[in-house]
Amino acid sequence: MPNSRPNVLWISTHDINPHLGCYTGIWPGAEQASTPRLDALAADGMLFEQAFAAAPVCGPSRSAIVTGCFPPAIGTMHMRTRATPPPEVRLLPEYFRAAGYWTGNTAFTDFQVDVPEPVYDELGDHAHWRLRDDPEQPFFMAFHSLITHESQLYLDDDEFARKTADAQRVEKADVPPYHPDTEVYRTSWRRYLELISQMDHWVGTILDQLEEDGLADTTIVVFWSDHGLGMPRGKRWATELGFREPLIIRWPGKVAAGSRYAEPVGLMDLAPTMLSMCGLDVPEHMHGEVLFERRSEYVVSARDRMGEAEDTSRSIRDRRFRYTRHLHPDRSPMGHTEYPDNLWTWKELRRLFAQEAQQQLAFGEPPSILTDLQRTIVAASKRAPEELYDIDADPHEEHNLAGRPEYADVQQRLADALDSWLERTGDLGRRPEQDLLAEWHPDGQRPQTAEPEVASSDGLVAITCSTDGSLIGWTTDPPTAQRRRWQLYTAPFTPSAPIWVKTWRLGFQPCADVPIAR
Repeated sequence: MPNSRPNVLWISTHDINPHLGCYTGIWPGAEQASTPRLDALAADGMLFEQAFAAAPVCGPSRSAIVTGCFPPAIGTMHMRTRATPPPEVRLLPEYFRAAGYWTGNTAFTDFQVDVPEPVYDELGDHAHWRLRDDPEQPFFMAFHSLITHESQLYLDDDEFARKTADAQRVEKADVPPYHPDTEVYRTSWRRYLELISQMDHWVGTILDQLEEDGLADTTIVVFWSDHGLGMPRGKRWATELGFREPLIIRWPGKVAAGSRYAEPVGLMDLAPTMLSMCGLDVPEHMHGEVLFERRSEYVVSARDRMGEAEDTSRSIRDRRFRYTRHLHPDRSPMGHTEYPDNLWTWKELRRLFAQEAQQQLAFGEPPSILTDLQRTIVAASKRAPEELYDIDADPHEEHNLAGRPEYADVQQRLADALDSWLERTGDLGRRPEQDLLAEWHPDGQRPQTAEPEVASSDGLVAITCSTDGSLIGWTTDPPTAQRRRWQLYTAPFTPSAPIWVKTWRLGFQPCADVPIAR
């Protein structure tokens, strides 16, 4: 009998805002993008007009997407960490695999935790739903592309041309007011749009394969990006540009074609939404909400340590306003971070800022090389402790309304809503990171999960583990095998061959293999 549960196909990209043709009139500059395949996907499904990342950088953002949890609440908020989330936290594909789905993910994860091997049937660049042994088995497959990653903006001309061979070329891109209109930024914006065009072509190849396999009508397709564009004031900044994302969902016959969702939503909502759409239970610990059943009018996002740049900001968005609180307003919004500081857009902004100091301020002249708005991006030592913007009237966040009497009620309402959210979910970002690490690694090492306990009766094997929050995997592949395929243990079973059993928990070291004879 054919499977009655829908497949789930995630297609994600990096470092873009809603610069897609289908967002024309919703997001400034979207009309410059050539994205026919994504425009068609939106025409066949639902476009979310106001979708937001939980963090303005990939690791924390993706941890929220794959767990359904707010990063500061589970410890995954600092970029480039290996957190130990609470024991109830699990990765979304584990729920799907436990429910009988085949699960796959291309090589990129970056979830701020090591991925237990039994979570995916296939993990790597080769992963594809076509690798299922049973073509009737439902699948959860996630494709992740680096085509639009910030690093691709800065390739040499020949390499950039090679990697964007299928892109629609852009003769001239509008430089928004928060960036200086210099050749460096004009080139960067042209390239940014061409990378999006190339990414759109890649999306089309995946959708074509889905059609070829006759799966388009039975598959929920979700397209998203992880955070804002990889230029100053976007990625790594607690701003609208840092958090605002494209989000499209298509499910023929279930989601109305050409529909739009105008209320704010979070990418953190994707995990509970996918479970709900597939008829699976949504765990109570998830902070995200089912998209089509959202009751909250707010979306909360956070910015924490980025590499060596220590900072903490919390931001909340309703349908019209964004309120942001900086816990360290005395720190530069563009603190030194080794990797992006070597990118030419960062270098250009720092150069112009230094030029003002050396050629204008040093001689008693008012600075004029950068605008006031551009200067706030790189301001050397301070910023407003609170920011409030009317995004409808001021989409580029040029006019900070915080402290203005006529907006006092709006500011207080959003500040109270932010405090309520943080009190309810928890905020580990306010604690010293070294204290968290000491708790997670009490002896300087990650703890290890307990060995599995195995009980066998009449050939039926039951397996348990005393480590709270652990998962159990088993395989018939011996430790000497070149590649081992782990199965997720969900219930007692009768092995058909000798097996090896192992336990994992997010943030822990897995235990050693335990052999079980048939």
